[in-house]
Amino acid sequence: MADKKTALCIVAHPDDAEFQCAGTLALLAQKGWDIHIATMTPGDAGSVKLNREEISRVRRGEAANAAALLKGTYHCLECDDVFIMYDRETLLKTIALIRKVRPLIVLAASPSDYMIDHEVAGQAAQTACLAAGIPNIKIVGTDPYSYIPHLYYLDPMQGTDIFGREINSGILVDISSVIDIKEKMLCCHASQRNWLFEISKVDEYVLMMKAFAKKKGGLVNMEYAEGFRQHLGFSYPQFNILQSELGDLVYVT
Repeated sequence: MADKKTALCIVAHPDDAEFQCAGTLALLAQKGWDIHIATMTPGDAGSVKLNREEISRVRRGEAANAAALLKGTYHCLECDDVFIMYDRETLLKTIALIRKVRPLIVLAASPSDYMIDHEVAGQAAQTACLAAGIPNIKIVGTDPYSYIPHLYYLDPMQGTDIFGREINSGILVDISSVIDIKEKMLCCHASQRNWLFEISKVDEYVLMMKAFAKKKGGLVNMEYAEGFRQHLGFSYPQFNILQSELGDLVYVT
């Protein structure tokens, strides 16, 4: 069994968690949960002005500052942007993370998203949740973690798959009471406002985040919401721990 109430978010890049699930993490933190946010990469491709090492230092710091708003911990698995691979090295890093953090809940990137980095991050999280308890997978400095976490997938960016089809979240969490915290966490990633404008001509990405959260909330008469799908495959926990923890703030479609 898990040692304590710990939630771990595993995403591809710094600021992914703040866009997709920071509100739910804030609600869990208010309930006394220990919060961890992990990114597969330090965001080393996220600048047109700074080199990889420089922007990586900046973005690790921004991610740590965002997690600190929830008194949480930030982890980086030090993969490279665009080159996150579903391979032995990446899986061992992710398994080691699960064994170190020992989470009861894992929130992971969507298995279908606009960018392969996101999809592979979700796949690695899925495998690691199950494989962390296998004794014959030896990783120096870690012990097997026999509890399979409750695994939830975040909505993809803008809520659609690669064919533009809407994803039915299945689980919606009312984050209206913590939208200001979510915004403050996203604003910690100051380097990315200019980067996103350079590559997509999209400014005010806080407004973009809020617009999507408002759209999700509007589906079920909430002001702002975040969406999830629970992994219910064989061996994984079947009950909805988010609902048991957050009560009426969770709507199941």
